[in-house]
Amino acid sequence: MSIDDDAGTPARVLVVGASASGLTTVEALRRKGHAGPITVLGDEPHAPYDRPPLSKQVLSGAWEPERAALRTQDVLAALDAEFVYGDPAVALDTAARSVRTQSGRELPADAVVIATGVRARQLPGQQDLAGVHVLRSLDDCLALREDLLAGSRLVVVGEGVLGSEIAATARTLGLDVTLTGPLAAPMALQVGPLVSGVLAELHTERGVRLRLGTGVVGLTGEGGRVTGVRLATDEVLPADVVVVAIGAAPATEWLADSGLELDNGVVCDSRCRAGEGIYAVGDVARWHHEGLGRLIRLENRTNATEQAMAVAGEILGEGRPYAPVPYFWTDQYDAKLQVHGFLPADAEVDVVEGDLTARRFVARYRSEGRVTGVLGWNMPKQARLRRQEIVDSLDAPAPTH
Repeated sequence: MSIDDDAGTPARVLVVGASASGLTTVEALRRKGHAGPITVLGDEPHAPYDRPPLSKQVLSGAWEPERAALRTQDVLAALDAEFVYGDPAVALDTAARSVRTQSGRELPADAVVIATGVRARQLPGQQDLAGVHVLRSLDDCLALREDLLAGSRLVVVGEGVLGSEIAATARTLGLDVTLTGPLAAPMALQVGPLVSGVLAELHTERGVRLRLGTGVVGLTGEGGRVTGVRLATDEVLPADVVVVAIGAAPATEWLADSGLELDNGVVCDSRCRAGEGIYAVGDVARWHHEGLGRLIRLENRTNATEQAMAVAGEILGEGRPYAPVPYFWTDQYDAKLQVHGFLPADAEVDVVEGDLTARRFVARYRSEGRVTGVLGWNMPKQARLRRQEIVDSLDAPAPTH
């Protein structure tokens, strides 16, 4: 391994993934004083951009696509890093710490940061039908927006965060929208029955047709274009446009022969190390959270940034475990939900501030006697202040039974 003599740290860093987590890793390395060569390898042709606005501001047309860029070209140039776009990684030699790209390029490094994110799951046969979309990339967003502007009936398959956001955005564009999925209410898995019930009321009031509690078995089409979504009940929901938002899988296919442990992501220790000189960050990383005592993987924007800063510190020898209190948010219509911590499905939930019926409240989630999470609905400051209860619970000894 080449060593930067001044810092005693790896000289050459390769970041695989021109994502928010990849870019933040570079910025944190430079900010912390790393002066060695850095290369960033991206599979898309675009410079790093932000994903949360894709399902909201960019999809609705409130933002031009360029506004989703994370940094200007001048700011990127000032990082003195080499950005390689449109050339996906296809293999990692862990012993040599070298990545081979689709074009055949070999990129050696002293430290490799895996930041390849996730890939959207698809329904069988959806690639054979025009009008069926996923929403993960900027190009996905632009293709979907074009179809939404030309269509009138949208079916969103998947009642999670992304599906719920897309349904809300499409309604603001005037489409007839149906939201379907196996759970009973929008975001039921993420926020539990109490809050998801309020979300169901909100979507219904805004004109979204909820067809929930049943699975999707396939798509119908005519002349190569989608015409509907077939449910497990054999009912067909007619559609001009379909969005499949049924989750995502870690983008680890290129690591199949690397020797790294791959299990719902790149498995890492508490410092996000997957191997000697190899780290994982963002949606693709599944690491040991010391506060919880187990492996976790998070798919949210805040973790992408915070974990990247932790990995940069680890590369530079700071040696601290990464044990965050997770945080994510979602905007749907005039509702802003902010979630701190973990919201287990079996948690006890009580409203500790505000009013549920007024849709301005803070809900607290408890599991096994501990406060595990806090959710704010249009009460961001109050929710943030109650985050300390989660920190205190994580630091407290586990309850005995």
